Amino acid sequence: MSGVAGKVVIITGAARGQGAAEAKLFAERGARVILTDVDEAGAATAAELAAPSLFMRHDVGDEADWSAVVGEATERFGRLDVLVNNAGIFKPVSLLDTDDDLWDLHYRVNQRGVFLGTRAAARAMIPTGGGSIINIVSISGLSSYPGQFAYGASKWAVRGMTALAASELAPLGIRVNGVFPGMIDTPMIQANGPDRLAGMARMIPMGRFGAPDEVAQVVVFLASDEASYIAGAEVKVGGGAS
Repeated sequence: MSGVAGKVVIITGAARGQGAAEAKLFAERGARVILTDVDEAGAATAAELAAPSLFMRHDVGDEADWSAVVGEATERFGRLDVLVNNAGIFKPVSLLDTDDDLWDLHYRVNQRGVFLGTRAAARAMIPTGGGSIINIVSISGLSSYPGQFAYGASKWAVRGMTALAASELAPLGIRVNGVFPGMIDTPMIQANGPDRLAGMARMIPMGRFGAPDEVAQVVVFLASDEASYIAGAEVKVGGGAS
């Protein structure tokens, strides 16, 4: 995939896990990457990449933060080509145990963050002829898994937002696609105990968790020129789980 060389890419939630893997792969393919996160460990992740990659602290639920990040991309590099809305939180709680604060937190990060990012990125991409926006959704946005009410609801919302944005922005040269990871071996998953992890793995037809790089490969492809006619896609990366 040579079609990302020279592209300017923003990746949210890039301090570790899937976001870090995506940033590393984009940089290896010659892209200029801005990694963002509320976790300052993102600075160390960015330092491992070839210049001119950089890290910015970024609360995706804050509109002013989005203005700063997109402004930095366009001021430093002259354009914005790719946004990966990767940042998200996962706190599995049932409907009856979900309080207002937990609901609002999932909304702010998982849903509002994608809305603000998609709008800010699109406004920056239109003057330069378009670009690519990739939303990291979840297989929880394709089915109903009990015990994760706020998370699942937020991901169903992101799925709908992805489809709507794809239809509205395609005429403007902006391709919007969704990637739906299953159980990926990240710190978020490892927070479960070993017994629960073993049970989760048995639910996957392939019998194992995915690796962050397996998600990153799909994201980089969708951002590349090789995917120039793909818009509104829903790509499952879940080892057969659905």
